[in-house]
Order: sequence, then structure tokens, then C-alpha cells
Amino acid sequence: MTDAPRALPTSIDDTETLLSEADYVADRSLATVTYLSMRMGRPIFLEGEAGVGKTELAKVLASTLRRPLVRLQCYEGLDTASAVYEWNYARQMLEIRLAEAAGEKDREKLARGIFTEEFLIRRPLLQALDCEPGAAPVLLIDELDRTDEAFEAYLLEILSDFQITIPEIGTIKAPEPPLVVITSNRTREIHDALKRRCLYHWVDYPNADRELEILRRKAPDAPADLSAQIVGFIQELRKQDLFKQPGVAETIDWTRALTELDVVVLDPDTINNTLGVILKYQDDIVKMQGSEAARILQQVKAEAVAG
Repeated sequence: MTDAPRALPTSIDDTETLLSEADYVADRSLATVTYLSMRMGRPIFLEGEAGVGKTELAKVLASTLRRPLVRLQCYEGLDTASAVYEWNYARQMLEIRLAEAAGEKDREKLARGIFTEEFLIRRPLLQALDCEPGAAPVLLIDELDRTDEAFEAYLLEILSDFQITIPEIGTIKAPEPPLVVITSNRTREIHDALKRRCLYHWVDYPNADRELEILRRKAPDAPADLSAQIVGFIQELRKQDLFKQPGVAETIDWTRALTELDVVVLDPDTINNTLGVILKYQDDIVKMQGSEAARILQQVKAEAVAG
């Protein structure tokens, strides 16, 4: 990074301004918990449906505060070798063979020589802690609910004391705690022991006004009337009995797609032809195609006229 890290915001208003600089439209409650997380040095734990902006918050913080973003993408079976550290076994074996070729026969000395930081491969969690003072990164632990409880338990030491214990070396403690953002899509419950170490926030779908402001920033080329119709349609779509409601990410994608197609106003045929941009399950698409999409669009237009 060429620029020095930026000072943390000193108020909730400053936090809202900081996020707004990167076109992240946060409500007051999210700005508040983000501010408190930074000032108190506590991780922020974000739950909510996919596509509502949980991961984006970490990216925006890294960008606006001019700090590195260290991302740990969670998945089933994630272990310490992938998340924290592992030894460079190939290089260790080479070092042993070179030492033996040079006549070294003291095995204890060989063992001490190869279990040093020189042979340590740093994975995301260790990278986030092993930083220079004044340059703590933003650590994103993304979709924690995809891992198992054993990995959750391992995180407790890191989130409590911001340190990692490596048996062969000792304890590595962060000179400055990273800004930690943990996300979950709530496919399973996260243990209370981990949640207690965090400040919690549920990231909900935005209301119509906030979603329209998001489109104004993220899809500025879209006609204002089209954006208003899109938001009205999406807001109504989320009230339907669908397997997966469209998130904000889908709203933005749909707006950009319709703009590419030079669409000025929504019509039933356009909606039917582009439902795959906002709905990702065939059963949902079948349910909404045809008369149902037309009904929702007619309702949106009627409400716009009445409003």
C-alpha cells in the first residue's frame, strides 16, 4: 500500500460518511455497530441473507481506511493448515538433506533448525495478526457457518486475545488487533461462545428508499423511472413465497442488465426474459413467470400512480 492507513472515525456520523465514500449505503444501526466495533476493538458479527452487503462492508472498510484486506473464505472441512499456518515440508526436507550431506548428524539440532519462522507458511489468520504496528489489516472471516464447530472453537483464542499459539515456536500476538468482520448466512447456528466475543448485527434487506439510493450509486446510468420500477418490483418480489428472495446484489445486477438492453420501463416480456438475473432457482422462476410477474408489475405501477 502506498498511502498511510487512515485514522478511525470518531463518531457514528463519521462512520456513515466513511462508508458513503465507497457508495456503501448503511442504515444508522449498522453504522453504529461498525463504529463501536472499531473503537472497542471487538469483532463485528454480521448475519443475514446472501447478497445483502455483509462481505462488502469489510471490503469498503479496507478501501476507505487504506488497510490491507485479509480474507478467509470458509468452507466445510476448513482446518488450521488452510486457515492459520502450515510448515513448508518440501523446503524442510531439502534443508535436512543438505545438512546431512554436509555431515550434520545431530537430529535434535536439525529439528530445531527447520521449525523456525523461516519455514512457516502464513495463512490468512496468521497474516492478519503478524503485521507491523500501525498497519493492522481488515480481517474478513466470510461465511463462518460453512465450517464446523471445531474450527469455531479454534477461533476463540484469536478473537479473545488476538494471538495464535504455534507449539514449535510459541505464541504470536498481534501488535495491533485487526478490524475483524465475520459473516454468516445462517445455514447453521454459530456457538454462543464465539458470538459473545463479537458485536452482533443482522443485515436485513433494505427498504425501498435505501435500495433506490443504492441503485443511484451503483447503477448511475439507469433511468430514474426504471430504477424506481425495479425497486418496487424487487420489494414486492421479496414478499412472495420463494425459495430464495433476491438480494441487493441481484437488484444491482438486474438494473445493470436492463440498462445494457436499453430498457427504459419495465414490461412483462422483459421481466420474463431476465428473471434469471434475479432468481437463481428454477422453481422460483416458473412460479413468477407469466401472469404472476405481470400482476406484480401492474401492482407496482398502480402504487406509483397512487403515490
